[in-house]
Amino acid sequence: MTTSNQHLTKQDLRQFTGSELWYRHGLVRWMLYTEGAKYVAEQGRAYWLLDELVLAQKSHSAVAAEAFQLWKLQVNADQTALLTCEDGNGNTVLTKKIAYTNFPLEEITLYVTGNVILLPSEY
Repeated sequence: MTTSNQHLTKQDLRQFTGSELWYRHGLVRWMLYTEGAKYVAEQGRAYWLLDELVLAQKSHSAVAAEAFQLWKLQVNADQTALLTCEDGNGNTVLTKKIAYTNFPLEEITLYVTGNVILLPSEY
């Protein structure tokens, strides 16, 4: 475990405008994620967030049925959060309360399409 002061800002995410490398998720091997998603997981100490998106593909048929998914994590001041999956047209598919997170941003959006997790700027 590292004790470095890793951090994540919205400005950091602007550097990701495409991805030349995809990474295979360790729990669900058919799911991939981009360099930007990996950066979020590493710098935000949020591999758990990728896990949530990936496991939802397996455990919620309504989520898996959506070819395009827009995921939003909204972090509250008390370090609870709400994770929401939408279909890209503003329709909520899944909502999950997160009891605790130390995720450094107030909110982040990720996409899932074609079994790949990516930042909106990488789409």
